[in-house]
Amino acid sequence: MRIDLHAHSTVSDGTQPPADVVRSAAAAGLDVVALTDHDSTAGWEPAFAAARECGIGLVPGMEVTCHSVQGISVHVLAYLHDPAHPGLLAEIGKARDARLTRAERMVELLAEDYPISWADVNAHTAHGATVGRPHIADALVAAGIVSDRSEAFAHILTSRSRYYMTHYAPEPARAVELIKQAGGVAVFAHPVASSRGRVVDEEVFHEMIDAGLDGVEVDHRDNPEDGKAWLRRFAAENGLLVTGSSDYHGAGKPNRLGENTTSVRVLERILELGRGSAAYLPQRDTNNG
Repeated sequence: MRIDLHAHSTVSDGTQPPADVVRSAAAAGLDVVALTDHDSTAGWEPAFAAARECGIGLVPGMEVTCHSVQGISVHVLAYLHDPAHPGLLAEIGKARDARLTRAERMVELLAEDYPISWADVNAHTAHGATVGRPHIADALVAAGIVSDRSEAFAHILTSRSRYYMTHYAPEPARAVELIKQAGGVAVFAHPVASSRGRVVDEEVFHEMIDAGLDGVEVDHRDNPEDGKAWLRRFAAENGLLVTGSSDYHGAGKPNRLGENTTSVRVLERILELGRGSAAYLPQRDTNNG
């Protein structure tokens, strides 16, 4: 089985609607895909419908945006959690509101130097989507200011630019705690992706483990090779699951579905641990709890 446990749709910062992400996963020869939009589960229903239509397995998930005490961005993947859990809903709601306010302020600053407006950003944001820098990047591309999202993030939208603004997000251990309370499985996404900016030190990993962390995403294109080796050792020493995935965003990133995958054994363990919602797995004619 080919299993990719990290993909995004237009519900957050991907470029394809949820159903099309699932159809693309089936066309790419995947047996199972997880939909993990940022701070939202709004894409689950159409994704499940497409999974049944295509006969591909679907693991419902979400990527929770976090900030460490040092202000370092951290993402935690939640699988099979209860999408209606009040504690988790309240926290991601605060984060989504903060991301919106932050995006509006960043666009105000950008408009001082570039021909871009909030209406331009909205034109590249699906209704109800979690607004973020990728949508601003798309507006910059459409205006001919940069050639693609990568160029926008490398220069104009980098955390070192004068346009960058921080926003509220829960601490990583708190996010893990809430995911577990919601019956979900918590996996640290691309934990050593230094190309994206600063990464947290080992102390934060242990705080997350104490809160109930289940695994680490090792096989991801943004984790350097030496970082992957360290993560495998760390996971073995601390009894953590090891996952691999594409972090697919459609045309928004070069990442391709299935470029990294997760083992069947790890998927089975995730299914055992998840108690908040059910996966759709037609190949095995079953779903978990």
